[in-house]
Amino acid sequence: MAEFIKIYNENPNQKEIDKVVKILKKGGLVIYPTDTVYGLGCDISNTKALERIAQIKGVKIDKAKFSFICDSLSHLSDYVKQIDTATFKILKRALPGPYTFILPGNSSLPKIFKKKKTVGIRIPDNNIIRTLVAHLGNPIVSTSIRDDDEILEYTTDPELIYEKWRSKVDVVVNGGYGDNTASTIIDLTEDVPNVIREGKGSLDVL
Repeated sequence: MAEFIKIYNENPNQKEIDKVVKILKKGGLVIYPTDTVYGLGCDISNTKALERIAQIKGVKIDKAKFSFICDSLSHLSDYVKQIDTATFKILKRALPGPYTFILPGNSSLPKIFKKKKTVGIRIPDNNIIRTLVAHLGNPIVSTSIRDDDEILEYTTDPELIYEKWRSKVDVVVNGGYGDNTASTIIDLTEDVPNVIREGKGSLDVL
């Protein structure tokens, strides 16, 4: 049964952050708030945890479209090939914010992602998840938790999320009500930015 831990976005409590980080380091799965919808994730370096997420989502790990949540742009070069000035300016304008940027991956990607040529990078405008990533010391591999309801794609109430997911994950972070609009996905691997999905983020950043 998952733990249900309340953390406030304005001022994340260090004791609660440490508790969640400990679970992540042991290979636990965590549901957490972002600046868009609630996400499901694990430590990028934990293969078993990644396989658990792929199984929950019903996808093969090498086909999975997971994004990586970073706490700042300073760690991009760990997983992304060198990017040009124009691309960096877009990232700087947009992040932290409700965007997923597709960028060319480099050879330092974890073994499980080695076949991937690109990576989706997220730096949400949410103190809870960015603090978790900063204290974990690794990006969190992330996927949004969709609802089975055709009308309501994303559950926004953390208590309802906990009820539904408590037997599948190790901790649900209650960071207040989430949004029900997913991030805007923009591919920056070509010369011209390509909008894959228009979501919460405005296209004015391009």
